[in-house]
Amino acid sequence: MAKEIIELEYHFNTSPKVLFPRLSTAAGLNEWFADEVSEKDKIFTFRWDKEERCAELLSMKEGKNARFRWLDDEDESFFEFKLTTTELTDDLALEITDSVDAEEVAEMTELWDAQISDLKRVLGA
Repeated sequence: MAKEIIELEYHFNTSPKVLFPRLSTAAGLNEWFADEVSEKDKIFTFRWDKEERCAELLSMKEGKNARFRWLDDEDESFFEFKLTTTELTDDLALEITDSVDAEEVAEMTELWDAQISDLKRVLGA
């Protein structure tokens, strides 16, 4: 199946110190991303209902970005969280990059929108 890269941006009224742990740690991701998240040796296990997927934390720059690769995908599928701050307004933006099946772009965009809505609720933002 052909993969397509989608890039989404969401704005938050919080600091990188508050947001980044929720993007890069099992405890933080457990709050909004999956029903249960565990981590051992940079391998994160995500559980939703009866589904389980594992991803490797490929790289992380504290307070800036975290990139994961799904272990069950044959290609180099990944998702990445990147925090940026606009100089002019000092707004915090979360940029999400995800490699998805070409026919699932709209569905995955809606899923990310719902997930980020959950994250904002957790943060009280």
